[in-house]
Amino acid sequence: MTQPSHAAYLIDKHAKPLQVSEAPYTPPRPGDVVIRNYAIAINPVDVGKQIAGDAMLPWIKYPFILGNDVSGTVMGVGEVDGATPTSHLKPGDRVVGLAVGTTKELNKSSNSAFQQYTLLGSTLVAKIPDTLSFESACVLPLALSTAACGLFMKDFLALQYPVAREHNNADTRPAVVIWGGSTSVGSNATQLAKAAGYEVFTTASPKNFEYVKALGASHVWDYQDPRTVGHLIEALKNKTCAGALAIGKGSLEACITIVASVPGRRFVSQATIPLDPPKGTLALIATVINFIWWNLSVTIKARLKGVTTKFIWGSDLMKNEVGPMINNEFLPEALANGTFVAKPDPQVVGKGLESIQTGLDTYKQGVSVKMIVISLQETDHA
Repeated sequence: MTQPSHAAYLIDKHAKPLQVSEAPYTPPRPGDVVIRNYAIAINPVDVGKQIAGDAMLPWIKYPFILGNDVSGTVMGVGEVDGATPTSHLKPGDRVVGLAVGTTKELNKSSNSAFQQYTLLGSTLVAKIPDTLSFESACVLPLALSTAACGLFMKDFLALQYPVAREHNNADTRPAVVIWGGSTSVGSNATQLAKAAGYEVFTTASPKNFEYVKALGASHVWDYQDPRTVGHLIEALKNKTCAGALAIGKGSLEACITIVASVPGRRFVSQATIPLDPPKGTLALIATVINFIWWNLSVTIKARLKGVTTKFIWGSDLMKNEVGPMINNEFLPEALANGTFVAKPDPQVVGKGLESIQTGLDTYKQGVSVKMIVISLQETDHA
């Protein structure tokens, strides 16, 4: 297949809208697959890059295609001497995948999500069942990858791997703290930790308590309640804590205090930083200064309490054994048998690549327990 695809380019670093333009079709290399995208999701980094310009992902040169989350069908599989090393995938398979074109290591538009066809490494692609819509599936890749890195990579919490079957609910299980359980990363982390055999202690807004419990959390507290840190410490004092995953503003500080005060591993995987997209040059300068001060203060706090923290890059799945474990082994079976569900639910805001800017603008207005999704199923420029 040699036809060009239509792509959404970030045409300027000064907060200008994206536009649809032609881009060359890139055939799969050995170990890669090409996906025909039928749904894409919006992530914070997409919004941040459009607003912040070169202050975020400064290695990107314009024009460039953004986007991390895709779902669709396999169009082509890379071959080596006539054989396909990606034998678990074939043309026509329904899949979901993590697009990593914006990473510094790759830095290629062909591997980004906001276009008709995306080139993906086979270890970043998972089959999905026929019962799962493309719009629902595409909420998974970046959030799931971030959660998996923070929980299972050797340099992070290094938990035992998940299995695609139900665990018993024995009270002797080690505990994991997931601060921000109703977020997209938290929704995936809660399910992964439970599937790995851990008891999940989490936080959310009261309106989302039942949501996180349905995903597998054993205990949940209000993240806005100033007593929650104390409640978590009390609940964990007779447990073995395997560490914490911090998501959202104030989460890292809270998790440092918690893991320093209970039996177990004093490690916090950090999934987010407390930054709102700046509006204007002066706001950007203030944001950078505030971040430097915050980073210094939490670093000092962690060292004084003997706690190790480390920031998660979800794209690290392309470099280690966690990627194939999650995408090629665990997720297809878990989605098929219902032990893992695609959450949060999609909020479809438009159809076609021209709706991407609408998606970015909708995200800026704020969303809760949803992911902004663009459907591409009725748009075919091929």
